[in-house]
Amino acid sequence: MATYDTLGVTYAQTRRPDPRIAAQIHAALGDATNVVNVGAGAGSYEPPQTALAVEPSQVMISQRPAGAAPAVQAVAECLPLCDNAAEAVMALLTVHHWADLVAGIRELRRVARRRIVILTWDQHIFRERFWLVRDYVPEAAAYDDTRAVPVDQLIDLLGGGRQEPVLGPHDCIDGFGAAYWRRPHAYLDPRVRAGISMLAQTGDDTLTRGLTRLADDLRDGRWHSRYAELLTLEAIDVGYRIIVTDH
Repeated sequence: MATYDTLGVTYAQTRRPDPRIAAQIHAALGDATNVVNVGAGAGSYEPPQTALAVEPSQVMISQRPAGAAPAVQAVAECLPLCDNAAEAVMALLTVHHWADLVAGIRELRRVARRRIVILTWDQHIFRERFWLVRDYVPEAAAYDDTRAVPVDQLIDLLGGGRQEPVLGPHDCIDGFGAAYWRRPHAYLDPRVRAGISMLAQTGDDTLTRGLTRLADDLRDGRWHSRYAELLTLEAIDVGYRIIVTDH
């Protein structure tokens, strides 16, 4: 399986934090004075009080902006931190990449003194509501079926918590999976697909048929007729969720 040493080379260009999603994440962190970001990538959504970023890929670490929190190369399953090292720990769109989910969650609970914030998605909702994977590239959805973590399972492993929906704005700056739900041409851009793990890891060879059909439907106007209702919406819920757990 490809890693972010190969998949993450364009993240600094395509995966910039969206301010509306950032505000929701930062609100979930509450008044924590220091935060550890696990699976930090290039540093999107890190609040100013981030004390340390933990990321296994050196390619991703190299894309962190000047002035970002210090980063250490390590995995979630073995955090190089003492017990109760930070008031809050966050893990954003990362748990599905972990080799050992149970060990990773155990480490979050060990390191977090007060709060854990996880951004993930509900695969059932995502499959049903997101037109790209439902109608054009079900192969990508099938790939995500193998790695998506049920929200209820995460909450159980965390020992409880609450969840809140994260709506995708129509002009979202952060190019994650469903970010371009109202800008379908973007999915035909290989640079965009390279920044979306479900598409990059499924691979263009597998996606060619569906992407060709999407291109044809956009050219002939069928996409705009079929999804006309989407063009009237400012934001949608396609299953992204924030989980917040307090100790």
